[in-house]
Amino acid sequence: MRLDKYLKVSRLIKRRTVANEACDAGKILVNDKIARASYDVKVGDVIQIQMGQKELKVQVEQVSDVMRKEEAADLYRVLS
Repeated sequence: MRLDKYLKVSRLIKRRTVANEACDAGKILVNDKIARASYDVKVGDVIQIQMGQKELKVQVEQVSDVMRKEEAADLYRVLS
């Protein structure tokens, strides 16, 4: 699954266009490397999101194209 779509489905970022813009601005890192929106997310990847003063680091637990809001947090595990 594409990185921008994963960020939206997991609800880490609210809209796919915002996720795409964050990737283009270099604010999303996957496994300590700047990632493009087209990056193929795999289980075990570590995603860092840098938005303003906040930084969120999560590990991908599962990948799913469709996820209900209540279950979205099951897609990742927060590291810091």
